[in-house]
Amino acid sequence: MFPQRLDSPLAYDIAKAMRDGFDRHYRLFRAESSRAKHRFETADWHGQQRAQRERIEFYDLRVGEAVARLEKEFKAGEQPMDVWHQVKLHFIGLLVNHHQPELAETFFNSVTTKILHRAYFQNDFIFVRPAISTEYIEQRDKPTYRAYYPESATLADTVERMLQDYALQGIHADMRRDAERVAAAILGRFHQVKLRANFQLQVLSGLFYRNKGAYVVGKIINGFVELAFSLPILHDAKGRFYVDAVLFGEEDLQMLFSFARAYFMVDMEVPSAYVQFLRSLMPKKPRAEIYNALGLAKQGKTLFYRDFLAHLDYSTDRFRSAPGIKGMVMLVFDLPSFPYVFKVIKDFYPPQKETTREQIKGKYMLVKQHDRVGRMADTLEYSDVGFPMDRFEPELIEEIKQFAPSQLEIGDRDGNGEMELVLKHVYIERRMIPLNIYLQEAFDLLEQPEHAKRASKQLEHAVVEYGNAIKDMVAANIFPGDMLFKNFGVTRGGKVVFYDYDEIEYLTDCNFRKVPAPRNEEDEMSGEVWYTVGPKDVFPETFEPFLLGNPAVREAFMAHHADLLDAAFWQSHKQRIQAGQMLDVFPYDEAQRFRHDGHAPYF
Repeated sequence: MFPQRLDSPLAYDIAKAMRDGFDRHYRLFRAESSRAKHRFETADWHGQQRAQRERIEFYDLRVGEAVARLEKEFKAGEQPMDVWHQVKLHFIGLLVNHHQPELAETFFNSVTTKILHRAYFQNDFIFVRPAISTEYIEQRDKPTYRAYYPESATLADTVERMLQDYALQGIHADMRRDAERVAAAILGRFHQVKLRANFQLQVLSGLFYRNKGAYVVGKIINGFVELAFSLPILHDAKGRFYVDAVLFGEEDLQMLFSFARAYFMVDMEVPSAYVQFLRSLMPKKPRAEIYNALGLAKQGKTLFYRDFLAHLDYSTDRFRSAPGIKGMVMLVFDLPSFPYVFKVIKDFYPPQKETTREQIKGKYMLVKQHDRVGRMADTLEYSDVGFPMDRFEPELIEEIKQFAPSQLEIGDRDGNGEMELVLKHVYIERRMIPLNIYLQEAFDLLEQPEHAKRASKQLEHAVVEYGNAIKDMVAANIFPGDMLFKNFGVTRGGKVVFYDYDEIEYLTDCNFRKVPAPRNEEDEMSGEVWYTVGPKDVFPETFEPFLLGNPAVREAFMAHHADLLDAAFWQSHKQRIQAGQMLDVFPYDEAQRFRHDGHAPYF
């Protein structure tokens, strides 16, 4: 139990310094997010991407600053534990009426564990559970969302007023046209449905900025029905704003907030209120993933770990080696009842893998900071993660001991007689169906006449999506490196996503070449390479033997993505990126877009 007397001025001063450190962090975080509006208005696309990348580092920088201040001013690491008990109680008191209490508690945990060198969540000095409620926190600056109450005849007027309320500084191509299109789309969704007395639009007060788009996010309420919607706002070729589409329903919003996309920038005074609103639009999406999508990755990690511990309490299955082909640099395992996989970097690799642990971690950080364009899975990175020893299959423990012994500790961490397995470093990703397994299922069904038609559609969809995934990454200046099917996964929504990053490179760092013609008959008959190959050289035509051995796969691939085997395709995109161009890669299909009479870029 904590002591109840709060009679230590030193403890209060430490708590206040930590609260001030968090407030500085969130003030800077919010200011950078707020500047996204100006970058969008001025079409500063490279600045937008740079800011998205740099903002990821804010949290660790501010934690480091807070630790340095506490050590310098208070010698915090030398204080007795009863002082730290009181620090936590004072900190709770300082969060009364605070607008980001859950984020501040997580910041407290980050600082405290660095000072006390306690890497685990299960101790008395940090917030294992929230101490301050985030319910019904009121914003000072503006409400979390705005509500509009149109009638059928005035819906276009209301949409126009809603767009005006976001106060974008610039010229709209034709706001009235866009408002009428949006109104028609909404009424089309409620065709032959009576508009009830409570018919309304509720939209979050801040626009969501990412890359070259700004998104209105809200819901339509009619009677007992609530329908999520979003309006992407883009620039046309003349730099004017226009509404590109109306996205409807939870599935479209899930795509917009996908774990395989870059984080949004949105100005939020009360982030928990935004999360609560967004969960009403996407009830299947965990709060952790929503915080991540908003750029609050540390809070996402905290909530994920709490959810994970709760899942362990209410499940009985065991961790096992993940199904599929085993990787050469990563040891991958999962818990069947939990929709994530755990990845540990091995201690040693086969000769063909010339890499190091630090290089691999650098590749994962590259993906974290880059625009993932819906095609690269986000990862949660943890250190010193404890697992109950009895929840592991013995074969998995032996596999970790064999391939990653430096990352493993086993012992009675808390002195309670329960053995724990601790991993020093682990990545956690959303579980997907490996593409090679997905394709094999289609191959098996093709052998059964009653399922052949469905299997053929499944196979073609997977191959088309695979090529689309590569092309989307190419548009974002990413060359996946190892393009084998086992390194891609199929999501619940049928999207193909890349998830093996140890050979990933910037497209602009690669040299794409056509295989030189044989010099003579001996070269042609030789099984050896007769030409020089540099460390960054890539020969796209050599992909074919590794990827297209199955005739059905080859037919679908060549029908849709034969250009991926041509060095000219890769060279042209490299030149485009080097010239400073950014392609449009948006989180919805071209079929969902409005037509804009030549004003808009097309996919």
